[in-house]
Amino acid sequence: MINKLFKADWVLLGSVFLLLGIGLAVLYSITNTGTESSSLTVFWRQVLYAGLAVAAMLFFALSNFHYLRSYSTAIYFATLFVLLSVLIFGTTVRGTSGWIGLGAFRIQPVEISKIALIIFLASFISQKRMELGETGRLVASFILTSIMLILVIKQPDFGSSMVLLSIWVGMTLVSGISRKLMLTIVFFAAIFSFVGWFQLAPYQKDRIMSFVDPTRDPMGAGYNVKQSIVAVGSGGLTGKGIGHGSQSQLNFLPEKHTDFIFASIAEELGFLGSTFVIALFGTVFYRIRRIAQTAPDNFGYLVAVGVLVMFFVQSFINIGMNMGIVPVTGIPLPFLSYGGSSLISVFAAVGILLNIYSRRESAIKTEY
Repeated sequence: MINKLFKADWVLLGSVFLLLGIGLAVLYSITNTGTESSSLTVFWRQVLYAGLAVAAMLFFALSNFHYLRSYSTAIYFATLFVLLSVLIFGTTVRGTSGWIGLGAFRIQPVEISKIALIIFLASFISQKRMELGETGRLVASFILTSIMLILVIKQPDFGSSMVLLSIWVGMTLVSGISRKLMLTIVFFAAIFSFVGWFQLAPYQKDRIMSFVDPTRDPMGAGYNVKQSIVAVGSGGLTGKGIGHGSQSQLNFLPEKHTDFIFASIAEELGFLGSTFVIALFGTVFYRIRRIAQTAPDNFGYLVAVGVLVMFFVQSFINIGMNMGIVPVTGIPLPFLSYGGSSLISVFAAVGILLNIYSRRESAIKTEY
């Protein structure tokens, strides 16, 4: 156990914990306003979630990640069952019935489903490569992924479904498929996007239309984006300082601790602080790429790629929508946004990455 800890990727760990620390600091600032009865409850809950997240990371870091391949099919079907149960018994929050209530806490299974899909696809692609052939593997993996996508869209959670689709696309592209099949993937993605538009709830369509034309409904669907852009711009070079962001402190900025946490960071820490956060994400992406390159086998390689895609897409969408360059979809920013399900799942993913990294020395990798 101690030996594994010494073999950990400390650059990745340092970047992740810096992001967590920044998130907690800003979360403390924007919730310690005294204007709400909940006050610091959100902050202390996030501290609790952080403790659970670190425990999950250590569990997966110190286990053998190959056990995940052994149970990948069971993990996949269990995830489908939970997602189906959410549609029937789930609690609706902000128009999405994707939550399961457990007393004072709520669990969002779609966050866990992202990790489950990565594990399942990594196992499926690596094991069925020769058995099904290139085309068969592509079609089968798309169908199995689509089942999960449909259950998520029905919640409706269009943002998470885009992340799941991106995971499938990314992992499939690195599995050694031909250019012809790459074009097929683009075709499937286009069809999915077209069909997905008609599955969106009215408020989700309004968000996309407001992205195209922010002045269309400035006090309605476009309000969040407008306030977020104001918060980002008002931070200037060095920011207004922790606890002094007017947009977040005076509650002009909606969902300041979840969807728009980056706008809160930009307002209080400024351009320099925002750039530092983006640089930390860049470091995380780079280290995950290195972990993928040194993975002991194709399963570990595909898992690392899947996690990289998940982190990158979520970060890009969240930061993009905070800056008004991507439609608002309700995607949390990894390591920074408030939420137990998201925080625990991303730290669990980091634990799996650390496990893969610790076995790099004995790697005998079969290249695609």
